[in-house]
Amino acid sequence: MELTISIVGADGTVKARASGTEDAKLVYAAAYEEGDVICLDGSQPGYVAAKLEDSMDEVLGWLSGQFRLMAPFGEKRVSYSPRAFTGGAHLLQARAAGRDEVSAYRNLALNPLDSHENSGLFPHASANVETRGESVFAARNAIDGCYANDSHGPWPYQSWGINRDPEAELTLEFGRDVTIDRLVFTLRADFPHDNWWKRCTVWFSDGSRITPAFVKTGDRQTVDMTPRTVRWLKIGQLIKDEDDPSPFPALTQVEAWGRDDPIV
Repeated sequence: MELTISIVGADGTVKARASGTEDAKLVYAAAYEEGDVICLDGSQPGYVAAKLEDSMDEVLGWLSGQFRLMAPFGEKRVSYSPRAFTGGAHLLQARAAGRDEVSAYRNLALNPLDSHENSGLFPHASANVETRGESVFAARNAIDGCYANDSHGPWPYQSWGINRDPEAELTLEFGRDVTIDRLVFTLRADFPHDNWWKRCTVWFSDGSRITPAFVKTGDRQTVDMTPRTVRWLKIGQLIKDEDDPSPFPALTQVEAWGRDDPIV
């Protein structure tokens, strides 16, 4: 698979580009400017390991089409580490993922590069509600791999916030068939500021559903289940503790453990 990494300016000008067969490496020796877009293209759909911001973890995901990430500025910056996307030199790398990596049992929900605009690099999280439209409460925060949950707001305490909406739902798309047998939830635990969910419903693309129960804790809560092959799941019917005076439950992380099925 041919891979290409590009930096495209707000006016459409390609500021830098690097390509390679099976892997691509781009050193961008300039500061990002508002409107810059980081792009990753593949000659065909496939599994990639992408590290497009050198301060963030590598993503092992499914590249179905062009991936585009707007370099964050202003309010969008506060949900990332202060080190991210800054300075005058950036190393961006991507490679075709190995068969052993792809077939490994792993958290298939993890994607710190996810964003509202992402439609090319899976997994991808979206929601029908995000508190006040603020980046620190966006759905992407629930799959970015950051588990700090004893406060709320700017990095490292970003979370998925539901704006007190009982109809809030988060959808996690995998972009291909995966087989999962375990979900892990990390609720935000900024007590007493926060409330917490006693249970929720999770619907799967195969037509099945489960109703996990939670306890009031900041620890990861594991839900083992019968293996199922799915392309997406949706989390909703979030039931908060009616005895807790706080109106603010939130989700710090969700993990979906399993394997790709089939291996492509």
